[in-house]
Amino acid sequence: MFNRDYKKKESEIVSFIQKTLKDAEVKKIVIGLSGGLDSSTCALLIKKAVGAINILPVILPYEDLHKGAIEDVKHIVSKLEIPAINVYKINIQKAVDAIVDNEKDMPVLRKGNIMSRVRMIYLYDLAKKHQALVCGTENKSEFLLGYFTRFGDEASDFEPLRQLYKTEVRQLARHIGVSKKIIEKHPTAGLWQGQTDEQEFGFSYADADQVLHLTFDKKLTPDQIIKTSGIDQLTVKKVLARVAKNSFKHDVPKVPVEK
Repeated sequence: MFNRDYKKKESEIVSFIQKTLKDAEVKKIVIGLSGGLDSSTCALLIKKAVGAINILPVILPYEDLHKGAIEDVKHIVSKLEIPAINVYKINIQKAVDAIVDNEKDMPVLRKGNIMSRVRMIYLYDLAKKHQALVCGTENKSEFLLGYFTRFGDEASDFEPLRQLYKTEVRQLARHIGVSKKIIEKHPTAGLWQGQTDEQEFGFSYADADQVLHLTFDKKLTPDQIIKTSGIDQLTVKKVLARVAKNSFKHDVPKVPVEK
């Protein structure tokens, strides 16, 4: 379904990053590294665009929730030969708990949103410190599904992967040399123990990407998608229901219309 020329796409994204920095008259990029597919792919592309010396990776664990991910991040930093002085590791637990502890038994989703927003505060503060831009790591699947925290992980100065579905990011990652371990990891926002994107969705990225592609790019109806893709009716409905439920995220803040 996604038969892209990934060598060409790599070149386009690298050029995009270079132009973005040139236009902003800055040299450095701050990126939150989670050890996952999207941030790892972005980091490799950034190195190709501006060199390891200009990457400022930030690791933002909460308590001991991200032990395995931290090891993956260390591997990425080592592979890219990023200077140790450029790497920040900040445990966000104290900052998050200062907010969460104001309410007894806060729901896990609200706590996750707070974690995401606290992380973005740190990223933007470091960007200000180093006169850098913040690189976002959102893909097209997450964007269309509304799978992000407003003013949290969605906040960024530029988004290298926003035009690629998750399936395409995985293919691009293989092309540029992201490790097999990271490519095959279950995607997770890392907001609570055992959380995975697909478990939260109730459907896979593979199915979602087909439905999203056929809906937004090919303009097919739900019935046509079911016939064309072979994906069952319930899954198609789930994907499109999530899109509809979160569509408001793409249209805020609301402003009055002049008459």
